[in-house]
Amino acid sequence: MTDDDVAELCRRLAADQPGDDLADTTDATDVAMRRAVGIARSLLPLASDEAVAALAEAGVAHLHGLGPLQRFLADPSVDEIMVNNGGDVWIERHGQLALAGRLGPDVTSRLIERILDPLGRRLDRLSPVVDARLPDGSRVCAVIPPIAVDGACLTLRRFAVRRRLLAEFAGERVAMLLNDLVDRRCNVVISGATSSGKTSLLNVLMSRVGPTERIITLEDTAELRLDATHVLRLETRPRTVDGTPAITLADLVRASLRLRPDRLVIGEVRGSEVIEMLQALNTGHDGSFTTCHANGPADALRRVQSLVVQHSDGWPMDAVREQICSSIDAIIHVERTANGARRVSGVIELAVPGTDRQHRPLVVDGSVIASPERGRR
Repeated sequence: MTDDDVAELCRRLAADQPGDDLADTTDATDVAMRRAVGIARSLLPLASDEAVAALAEAGVAHLHGLGPLQRFLADPSVDEIMVNNGGDVWIERHGQLALAGRLGPDVTSRLIERILDPLGRRLDRLSPVVDARLPDGSRVCAVIPPIAVDGACLTLRRFAVRRRLLAEFAGERVAMLLNDLVDRRCNVVISGATSSGKTSLLNVLMSRVGPTERIITLEDTAELRLDATHVLRLETRPRTVDGTPAITLADLVRASLRLRPDRLVIGEVRGSEVIEMLQALNTGHDGSFTTCHANGPADALRRVQSLVVQHSDGWPMDAVREQICSSIDAIIHVERTANGARRVSGVIELAVPGTDRQHRPLVVDGSVIASPERGRR
């Protein structure tokens, strides 16, 4: 199979069924695949069935998928696909990065256009950065010149195909402690660096919630796939070029309180929504979870404090700390190790407001050193 074979197959397919839409239905793609197999057989009459199928898949990927990136999206072991400087393709598999090839000139730009066209998102010199998601939940971030100095950049963070287990993040004793935090209906912040496993751990812990509890998830880009019975998912909306106003995470927090939640799950707190979140957690919405970027549990607490100070109307620091400690019971920190594994490295329990108690470490370096005392059940 050569590039010329792929190009000829694509030309024949497009002649009968033009289009370049990621939103094509599964049936349309299946029809195209059957036609592609027939064309591939005519192009390679002496080739094996495997070679014919490979040519057909490559042609359909170029017309209906993401072309040379489609094979990585189809590989369940690939967690993230990154295209740097307009062409270099890197993939993350089992927590390890590897260079997987290079795209031809202008291919990255065409792939970005193909992704964004059915999503109605804008990417141009006035708006050179975009966050979006594919229909399967995969997250997309694209940056183009002049912001991307050396060429268009594209990152696809795939929605996890395989459901992770708590044992992958923690040993038995730590897992029991984490389950206890869920059962006690503690309000919890999960902290960690980018791609450390915060969302994956959140998915795992929420699978423990009972079927009678109503969970509302609030996210900038919907990534959570909770293994729970009663889930309502809300997603923010950016302001559009035609003047449609934005719906922020703070707006969603306020709206969610009128939707009768038992637990709130906020994908990530990083702005003014921190005020609405703390007030919600301190007014009966126990057992709620959120995430934030930080280097450790203590750093996560300081980050939440700084967000409150930044977005509150002159709250004194003592009031900020008391509000946080009244609202949040524990902070779980997850990190990615050198071999690519994700693990819970630390947990702290926040001090009870109005007492002389200090914040208590419950897990240090992945080992349990104390049991939680706070709980809202």
